[in-house]
Amino acid sequence: MKRQLLLGGLAAALLPTAVSASETADWIRPMSEISAGDTAWVMVAAILVLFMTLPGLALFYAGMVRKKNVLATMVQSIAIACLISLLWMCFGYSLAFTSNNGFIGGTERFFLSGMNVFTEAEQLTVFPGAATIPEPVFMIFQMAFAVIAAAIITGAFAERIKFSGMLLFSALWSLLIYVPTAHWVWGPDGWLAADGVLDYAGGTVIHINAGIAGLVGAIMLGKRIGYGKEAMPPHNLVLTLIGMAMLWIGWFGFNAGSALAADGRAGMAMATTQIATAAAAIAWMLTERIMGHKPSALGLASGAVAGLVAITPAAGFVSVQSAVFIGLISGVVCFWGATKLKYWLGYDDSLDAFGIHGIGGIVGAVLTGVFVSTDITGGGASLWVQIESVLITIAYSAVGSAVLLWIVSKVTGLRVERDQERQGLDVVLHGERVE
Repeated sequence: MKRQLLLGGLAAALLPTAVSASETADWIRPMSEISAGDTAWVMVAAILVLFMTLPGLALFYAGMVRKKNVLATMVQSIAIACLISLLWMCFGYSLAFTSNNGFIGGTERFFLSGMNVFTEAEQLTVFPGAATIPEPVFMIFQMAFAVIAAAIITGAFAERIKFSGMLLFSALWSLLIYVPTAHWVWGPDGWLAADGVLDYAGGTVIHINAGIAGLVGAIMLGKRIGYGKEAMPPHNLVLTLIGMAMLWIGWFGFNAGSALAADGRAGMAMATTQIATAAAAIAWMLTERIMGHKPSALGLASGAVAGLVAITPAAGFVSVQSAVFIGLISGVVCFWGATKLKYWLGYDDSLDAFGIHGIGGIVGAVLTGVFVSTDITGGGASLWVQIESVLITIAYSAVGSAVLLWIVSKVTGLRVERDQERQGLDVVLHGERVE
């Protein structure tokens, strides 16, 4: 009897309460208010964003590490996708997208309690068009954003972090850094949104946040053994190019999907994404050539991702002509960040998570304030507000990530032993290897 009462109490606490037909009148939305076209597009966009991580980012990163760490690198992205999905369902979604105050959301959607097929999504988001899609679709779309944000960070400290430490840090970072920032910028009562910050699809929330966290992680874990003294060529750039292509295709869901409707703004976001990406890839290769290097496959892939990152905060706010300049500028600036800055400053950002995502996000967020089109947005933007949002995100992510990494170092430890690192993480952490 006690066991039955205990199980019953847990079920009542964790599962939505059944209601009668008469009690559902306040939350059921008429089918006439749901757009089949908008819903279908955002569902596809959510799949595309998840495709960016699985397998896009996993392959992009795996191709750049040494053979002995290929499986471990891919496992990080896949494990993070599983972990963050559950955390988003339990706590993250509610804290990011329900009303409470300007700094954090409420608890009414913990464990997705109260969510039903036609729950009024417009109460939970400021995105235009959200009123025409069911809330579960919006929730899954944003879940895919949270997944890739955490996965991006792993590129900065690849080939040397403990699996347990990586998982614990990813969980804490997602809930304590990503979720609050998402609420500030995208929440219905977020304080940065109220200040007029423009971040269409995650330049600050995702890329600056993750890039800065990656930089802090790279510094706190230290350099890989032999870094700067031994050759550490990518294991298989074919995997990296395939992963980049998947990221590129998936990014249309990332940016065009953020319109939350199959409309003109989604079309404009798709166009600006393609143009900026192409311009950045060309700019990176030209910069390589000017610097006396051959135009490389890795440079092409890196330049394309830099353009994707930089256009993300601006995609639905700028013209295609402006997208060209955003792409060209980001390609050149990220080239210097990924190939020169880390050597000048002496940190080991293994796969350029900061050099591409952090710097690209900063460039894109600032240039959004420069190139924003009043014809598209219906209003202007403050360049200072954009810069302010960048500085706030950098400070919050840097300090918060450092504290979380310190905590993880005391709980599980951060870095594998020297002999384990030499042997390779595939065998040491997972008992498997690529033949």
